[in-house]
Amino acid sequence: MEEKIRVLHILGIVAGGGVESVIMNYYEYIDRNKVQFDFIVHNDNKIDITKRVEAMGGKVFKVTPYYKNPIAFTYGIYKVIKKHHYRIIHSNMNTLSAFPLFAAWVAGAPVRILHNHSTSSPGETKRNFMKYILRPLAKLFANHYLACSRLAGEWMYGKKMMDSGKVTVINNAIDLKKYAFNSAKRKALREKLGLTNEFVIGHVGRFMYQKNHDFLIDIFKEVSQNCSSAILLLIGDGPLRQVIEKKVEMLGLKNQVKFLGLRNDVQDLYNVMDIFILPSHYEGLPVVGVEAQANGLPCLFSTKVTKEAHLTHLAQFWDLEKGASKWAKEIISIKCERNKKAGEELRQAGFEIDKEAEKLVKFYIKLSTGGGT
Repeated sequence: MEEKIRVLHILGIVAGGGVESVIMNYYEYIDRNKVQFDFIVHNDNKIDITKRVEAMGGKVFKVTPYYKNPIAFTYGIYKVIKKHHYRIIHSNMNTLSAFPLFAAWVAGAPVRILHNHSTSSPGETKRNFMKYILRPLAKLFANHYLACSRLAGEWMYGKKMMDSGKVTVINNAIDLKKYAFNSAKRKALREKLGLTNEFVIGHVGRFMYQKNHDFLIDIFKEVSQNCSSAILLLIGDGPLRQVIEKKVEMLGLKNQVKFLGLRNDVQDLYNVMDIFILPSHYEGLPVVGVEAQANGLPCLFSTKVTKEAHLTHLAQFWDLEKGASKWAKEIISIKCERNKKAGEELRQAGFEIDKEAEKLVKFYIKLSTGGGT
């Protein structure tokens, strides 16, 4: 019997965000008789994936976070790779992958995969400064290249490299059946949340600059002035949550904005919503946008979200420069009916996890046999 391929995934932060959701989706559906995932994460994460990973046959290694000590973080990864003789390292930390991929290079791992899931925004001066310093280093120590979308690929690798075919796009695929609309769940969860006929606007995302919660609250303030039954559901956590909570209270919206925090039933909560909003400053290809569309929801994305996220006919894109008032008018005017063809549209676009997981298995097999060098 052939020995299964073990792939060491570098996640770093595990905070209920899109990147780990994508990787864990693939891990759940990949043929684990052929490929097994192990993980390196920070040792201070609020979410612990150890039990979930071990239940599927994998291992979790915890190291010092890069933001506390980059040298200890890099050395911790080096030790894991050397001790367990990993041959395939798959780093999902975008430009910060420079640290783990350097460790993998020093440790002699022959396959070093850089997987980019994001881009940048002019509004994050300090973060962008680090991104532009680390980007060439991440590419330097990698020898195989992935991206979640064409936009994310061009940002990390450049248009020329994307056109050359050296970069593989791995879709942020999901279990379409799991996210399909369910009227019974909608009724039960609405009752549980104390909702009846309210107009529910939904958002899923970490409370950080990228997701633009500040503008989202401005939009909702405008919506609430014209629609008294409007409710905003915010799912997620993050460093800016308290700032946003204070803003909501200051604007007198406390009874209309529900902070649901980190949840393990996000797939069910989409059923509660009438429309999904993502006014991000930048994105690669957001998995929450895929999930919301799979539920058949009308979606309003900012134009900073890649047009590759236009996977169903109910997705729209609006410029942030239009301002909160125009966004609010558009939200109120949208006919909130579920897209009954959502599953088929996403399947045709290549976002069914079963099929995409098979492709990823073939990708790893090709690398392990030397076919990807």
